[in-house]
Amino acid sequence: MVNRISDFCWGAEIHSDDEFLNLLFTLIKGGNMEQPSPVTRQSFDEWIVPTYAPADFIVVRGEGSTLWDQQGKSYIDFAGGIAVNALGHGHPAVRAALIEQADKVWHLGNGYTNEPVLRLAKQLIDATFAEKVFFCNSGAEANEAALKLARKYALDNFANKAGQQGEKNQIVAFRNAFHGRTLFTVSAGGQPKYSQDFAPLPGGIHHGIFNDLASAEHLITDQTCAVIVEPIQGEGGVLPADKEFLHGLRALCDRHNALLIFDEIQTGVGRTGELYAYMHYGVSPDVLTSAKALGGGFPIGAMLTTTKYASALSVGSHGTTFGGNPLACAVAGTVLSLINQPTLLAGVKARHQWFIDELAEINARHNVFAEIRGRGLLIGCVLNAQYAGKSKEIVQAAAQYGLIALIAGPDVVRFAPSLIISPKEIKEGLARLAMGIEQVCQKVTS
Repeated sequence: MVNRISDFCWGAEIHSDDEFLNLLFTLIKGGNMEQPSPVTRQSFDEWIVPTYAPADFIVVRGEGSTLWDQQGKSYIDFAGGIAVNALGHGHPAVRAALIEQADKVWHLGNGYTNEPVLRLAKQLIDATFAEKVFFCNSGAEANEAALKLARKYALDNFANKAGQQGEKNQIVAFRNAFHGRTLFTVSAGGQPKYSQDFAPLPGGIHHGIFNDLASAEHLITDQTCAVIVEPIQGEGGVLPADKEFLHGLRALCDRHNALLIFDEIQTGVGRTGELYAYMHYGVSPDVLTSAKALGGGFPIGAMLTTTKYASALSVGSHGTTFGGNPLACAVAGTVLSLINQPTLLAGVKARHQWFIDELAEINARHNVFAEIRGRGLLIGCVLNAQYAGKSKEIVQAAAQYGLIALIAGPDVVRFAPSLIISPKEIKEGLARLAMGIEQVCQKVTS
């Protein structure tokens, strides 16, 4: 490497990579290389396709559960990148794993396998019901793979079979679900506001009422190839599934030879106090999708299943260029190792109670929440009728006092912080939330 670097820095005497990096840093600081141009929040409006409306400040640094913006203002992070930064920002072990792998190999493509992806697959298999894993780059891709797998398995095993009435390709999902933004997954999500402008949509998808087993039973037939459900509807309002509902779906899928898919993009990797939320319920899916916290901030997705169903996908039937790349898998392997520990998972459950107790005190003072719900460190505060539609306003007000939080629709304030956030940070963050709530309450009651 040194020889090639010396060629790059012609005229400089360089004997090691460290010397090269020091020289490069000096050149940049000295102005001999082009400096990054200044950017502001207005730059987003000028240059970025407006699919989002981000906050009016730009975060430039994070450490643990603290973020800093361009002006140096600090924020306690209760959003966690939407349930992604499960170990906070810049965790030393995760950072070390990234740097170590970056010094080896970043990307190969699917014509070659690599050590980190194989180790990560074994970790997931050892920790769950799964026997096979497909890696991709996001939750939407993982769900896309799961739905394609279900249709392919049904085609291979039930098409033109005696007694099979009609094609077995129907998918049952649930209202207010969220499964991603591809055309297939956004159609499976039961929120027309996200899909209706992209018609014609993929067909064969039916939406039942979440936590209503009779509704599901009406829709699930021998033509159903899959049922996809979130153990906790995240974007749909942080609404946990009832145990009886998930057990009932398991029985219906078994009766009709349909795959049960658990979308654990938001609930997975310790978020609820178990490694995956299905472990709370005593029911195993046929397919599980995982992303978000799996990479701890680095993009990765995974579809977990059994050998029986994985066999439906053959070479070339599905794929991805970047899925399972060494860099992402090395990071995810470290994240999974750190989170899948009894002490850490018990700590998530303890932190849940700390949140609930403090939120109850806030509500006793301001009477703003109709319900506080969720599991572990995925918590939703449902606003009462007087404050309906004010979730975004509350989150924006809290940001003024140095708290970053989430919404889950117009009526739910959502929290998904680091799984190792400290008691002090929880208490201070909720104090800042209370100040934001008080500000909104004064507007509503004045």
